[in-house]
Formats: sequence, C-alpha cells, structure tokens
Amino acid sequence: MATNSKTRPNFVLFLVDDMGFSDIGCYGSEIQTPNLDRMARKGMRFSQMYNYARCCPTRACLLTGAYPHQAGIGHMMENTGSPAYQGFLRDDVVTIAEALKSGGYRTFMSGKWHVGGAYDPTRPDSWRPGEREHPTPRQRGFDRYYGTLDGAGSFFAPHALMKDDSFVDAGAEKENFYYTDAISEQAVGMIEEAADGDDPFFLYVAYTAPHWPLHALPQDIAKYEGLYRKGGWDALRTARHEELKGMGLLDSRWPISPRDSAAPPWEEAGNSDWEDLRMAVYSAQVDRMDQGVGRILAALEASDLDDNTLILFLSDNGGCAEFLSENGWVDRYSDWTPDGRPMTVGNDPTLAPGGPHTFMSYDLPWANASNAPFRLYKHWVHEGGISTPMIAYWPASIQPNQIVHEACHIVDIMPTLLEAAGVGHPAEYNGKAVLPLEGESFLPLLQTGRWSRQSHIFWEHEGNRAVRLGQWKLVSKHADPWELYDMHEDRTELNDLSEKNRPKVEEFAELYHAWADRVGVMPWPLRR
Repeated sequence: MATNSKTRPNFVLFLVDDMGFSDIGCYGSEIQTPNLDRMARKGMRFSQMYNYARCCPTRACLLTGAYPHQAGIGHMMENTGSPAYQGFLRDDVVTIAEALKSGGYRTFMSGKWHVGGAYDPTRPDSWRPGEREHPTPRQRGFDRYYGTLDGAGSFFAPHALMKDDSFVDAGAEKENFYYTDAISEQAVGMIEEAADGDDPFFLYVAYTAPHWPLHALPQDIAKYEGLYRKGGWDALRTARHEELKGMGLLDSRWPISPRDSAAPPWEEAGNSDWEDLRMAVYSAQVDRMDQGVGRILAALEASDLDDNTLILFLSDNGGCAEFLSENGWVDRYSDWTPDGRPMTVGNDPTLAPGGPHTFMSYDLPWANASNAPFRLYKHWVHEGGISTPMIAYWPASIQPNQIVHEACHIVDIMPTLLEAAGVGHPAEYNGKAVLPLEGESFLPLLQTGRWSRQSHIFWEHEGNRAVRLGQWKLVSKHADPWELYDMHEDRTELNDLSEKNRPKVEEFAELYHAWADRVGVMPWPLRR
C-alpha cells in the first residue's frame, strides 16, 4: 500500500476527447454513465469550467499551466517556425508530471499525448519519437506511458501506439483490441504498480473517446440503437436543457440557443435510421469510456487509495461538428484496419457506422445536441466550443453532491494540483528559466466551496478569440466584430450587448491585445 498517500494526495486526471457539455448523465444526458454519476453524487460538479476549444491546445494548457502559445502549441502539431506555434512542448515550460516528479511523486500516463509533433499515419518511416520536435511523455516527466502519440485514429488498430519508449502493434497486444479498453486496462495496472510503493502518484488518463471515427463495440451500440429515432436532435436538445435546469447546473432564466441554422429540423432530415445509429455509436463510445472509469475507480478502492485521491474528469473541447467527407485530408487514416481490409472513409448513409472498416463522424446536428444549450462547437470560443463538464471527487476533502458556479479554466488545474501536493512551481528546470504559471489554484473551492478567480481568462484559436472575467465575456469569431455578453443573465450568448456597453468592450479588447502580444499570438491564417 502507498502509505504516503495518507499525507499527500494522489491525483487521477481524466481527459476525454471531443465530448460536449451535456453528454454524461450527471450533466443532463440520457447516455448511461453510472460511474461518473456516482463521482458527481459524492463529489463536486462545475457548471462553468472551460477548456481551450481544441485537442492539443487544451492538452498543452492542462499539462503546463501556461497558455498554449506559451507552451508551443498555439495551433496544432505543425511547426510554423514560431516558438508559439512550433507544434511541440517548449522547454521553458514544465509539465505537471515534471513538477510533481521533482516533488517525490510517481508519474503515469495512459492515452492520447498529442503535444509532441505530428505523426503522419501514411508514413510510419518518418516517425521520430524522442527527437527534439517529437518529445514523448517519458521525456516530459512521466515514469510510465502507454498510448498514442498522434491525435486521432482507429479504435481497433490505432497508429503510433507506444508503451514506454517502444512502438507496439495493437493487434499483437490483445485479440479483439479496443483502444478505450486498453487505456483503462493500462491505467489499472499503473495504479497497482503505484500501490506497491510508498510514494504518492499522479495518473493522467487521456481517452480518445468519443472523438471520431465512430467506432464502438456491438454490445454497447445495442443499448442505444433506436433511442434517437423519435424527435432526433431536436428532442434531445430540449430534454437535456430541461435536465440541466432541473439539476441546478443552469439558471432557468437562460433559454436554449436556437438550433444551428445548418441543422435541418429532425422531421425534415433524411436517413433517420442511419442518423439514429450514428448517435447510438457515439453514445456507445461515451458509455464504454465510463465503464473504464469504473474499472479505475475499483482499482483505487481495492488498494485503499480512493479516500485521499483527488480525481478530476473533464473534456478537451465541445462536441465536434466536423463532417468527414469522402475525399480530403481524412483519407490519411484509411490504411489502418485490424485485418488489412479496406476502410471506407466518410459519412456514407449506405453503410452502418461503428465497425473497424468505416470511418465516420456524427456531424453538426448531433454536435449541436451534445453542446446543448450552448452555441457553436469545437474550434470556436463561444460557450459550445469551450464549456466542459468537470467532476471533482476527493472523499477526504470534498463534501458530497456540490455544484459550484465559479468560472474556472483548464490552466488552473496545474497550480491546483501543485498546491494540494505541497510542491512549488520551479523558476528553472534543467538549467533553463521557466515561465511562471498563468492559472490560479482553485484548491479552496474544492475544500470549502468558496473561491473566485481574480484574473481574466483569455482564448485565441484560429482567430477566434475571447476574454472572460466575472459576469462579462467578450468574444468573436475570426474576422467578425466583438460581441459582449453578461454571463450572469445570458450564458447561452443570445443578447449581444456590445453596442450598449462600449466601455466594457474597449476595456476587455485592450486587455486581449496586450495578452495576445505577450504570449505570441499571430494573425490567422498562419503564414509559414
């Protein structure tokens, strides 16, 4: 047993991929997530936790306590020649793992990395893990690692799958391989390894579910097939909004945003059986992820580690509206199947989604439901793109069944964990000066239910930009004028006050531009 965990907490940090605000049961969903729901009943739910709108910028922010541009991931994994957009973690930031390891923690990771340069699945001979532009988790503070270095791919035969320092073949790992299960299994093994020692531990579990492609197991799909035929995305949005209000997660004064203009009314949508099945597969992906969370919780309980382990669960961005066309960049994934048979890439209504030989997404109308009641999606920094459910579970310190409404950001997680561990943030690391933390510890919120953020939160992704503090949020799509919202009165961003409160627009816009200059934001689109 890890006796030291009785004095310093262990940490388990769950990050899921492309899951919307209302996609789990304790946030209004019909999807079965009993393990997350149990954590919520015994812990704390956050109604205004924010991510960074996209996979790898969120991960950079989460892992370093810096804004993505400061960490080198101002956009994605391509190196544009600028330190803010180099596509891999910079060496003037430290990761949570590096800081905690220096403070005596064991450090483990299972799942998606996606902060260490690009890995083209069609050119495995070009992969260079460990080189300067392709740092691996083991080079950034993790003692043990299992997972994929790239951002997305097959759940049945993922590419760039690594165990510690070596690539492994998914098919050789286990018959009937399914990546979500493998992430869970490896995480359980890491907990068992940690329990045999005396040091506290940090475990980062980064699921790729429910990111496209729509790949799920038949027994999970069967739970949901047919559930969405009556009323479709329109009924789903309404039902989830009502549940969120009834739970106290949303103010009843906030109306749901209108259905996206690009989404047809359900009664006018064609291929209703296929559309139902697409959402059923997506739900099955979330369901299987929750089953894995349950296995990890059981491993903590079996080792008597659960009482003093702080668990955080959240998503890297809002639901994803990306349409996977039959021709285009997504074809780069088409070679990866367990048996080598061809994969059909694209949202083809003549094919059933779910199996390893298809590669589909659930598309904009269902993403609109995932993000209910908010506007827009992954990529954008309106509420639908950046709002995530977050559950905090820590029986030794958190009172059960709490909901907190303070605005928090993913950049606040690293300072929170460091304070809980009693570990300082280094001024230098490996002989190099380190940027200071940008986030604020919300440890008092976990322990007492009282805390408020003192500094502004900033976003920029692909020219989409925002500033938030207290009741005010300034936001714009790329190339559009600023919009201003009173988040106390209008969280669903339906009443733009920018013309009625020009002083606040000017105040926040000036702060945004100063921040953008400081962290190295470049004009969008980027020029190489």
